[in-house]
Order: sequence, then C-alpha cells, then structure tokens
Amino acid sequence: MSSVPTVAEANVFKVYAEAHGGGMYGKGLGGDLVDNDQSMYDEAFFENAGPGLYGVAVGMRFLVLAVEVQHHQFVGNGGLSTWSQFGAGLQFELGTGGSSAADKKAGKGGYVQLGTMLFFGVGTGQQVIPPLSNDEITDKGFLLQGTLGFGMHLNKAFDIGISIPVSYGYFFKSGGTAVANDVSTHYQSGQVEALLVVRGNIKL
Repeated sequence: MSSVPTVAEANVFKVYAEAHGGGMYGKGLGGDLVDNDQSMYDEAFFENAGPGLYGVAVGMRFLVLAVEVQHHQFVGNGGLSTWSQFGAGLQFELGTGGSSAADKKAGKGGYVQLGTMLFFGVGTGQQVIPPLSNDEITDKGFLLQGTLGFGMHLNKAFDIGISIPVSYGYFFKSGGTAVANDVSTHYQSGQVEALLVVRGNIKL
C-alpha cells in the first residue's frame, strides 16, 4: 500500500476540544523592555514564564477556516503564570496513507496537520481568580502562529498526537501605571512549544 500522504477524508464542519501538556521556550526579541546585552532578565512574558505547561483548547473548523480559543498555564521558574488567546486562520489536515479500508471506515490512521492563525492574547503572572479582571493581566499581545502537528486518529471521535506551534508576537504591558499608547511598555517576542495533544472531535 502507498505510504505517500493523501488528503484526509473531508469534513465540512468540525468542533474539537484538546488537552495539552508539554514545554515552551520564549525569547524577547525587541523593544524597550528587552535587554539585548543579557545583563538582566528581559520583561518579555514568555521568556519569564515557566518552561512546563498544560492547558486546553477548543475550536471550530469549516472546510479550512478555523477559530480557536486556548488557555495554557506555565509552571517552573518558581511560580505559575497563564496565557489565554483567541484567534482565527487556516487549518489543513493530510492523511499519511497506508491505512486499510477497514481502518479508514473506522476513522483510524495517521495524520499531519498544518495551520497558520492570528491570535490576540492576555497573560497573567499568577493563577487566575475567576472572573478575570484587568488588574490580574500583566501582558497583552497579538501573535502570528504557525503550527505543525502529526499523530494518529484512534477512531472517528478521538486523536492523539504531537503539535509544535511557533509564534511571533507584538506585546505590551498591562495593569498598574502601564498605558497602551506608551511605546516604552511595548516589546516583541518569539515562542515555540512542543505539545502532547489529546483531541476529541465532532465531525459533520
């Protein structure tokens, strides 16, 4: 049987929910809050967030158009911080081929997923106490994110796999005396995550 990737079975509409666990690396790349000579810690959110993470995402996809909401909690570096973001973009899925006719009928088989999305997000330097208030938010930002994922369809409803989101963002500090139009509180940052993903799907 051919192992050449093929287009996955088309689903016009899909709703999904994911559980995430893994790690993150972030680096401040520019702005007044980023210290390029490394003489002190940068104030970029993702550079100071703990490297371990867990969280959830929920989304919808119509053909290749997707919207998604994510919430991640970061642990390590002596504390806990959170980042929540919502956005929209494009999401594509390819089957890896090699599945039997019976597996395809049962919804099983490998997949590769590609996506690019634009997000708006907010971060906190502590555990969120619902409802989230503006004085709990330390950072806000816009992120352009590209994602490569691969894994297995266990059946028509559940998948397990690995996802690698890479993003670049423009951020600004929030709360306290920070003012959005004060560019001295703005900075740029790049981030990469490696996630174990367990996904539940409703496909139409």
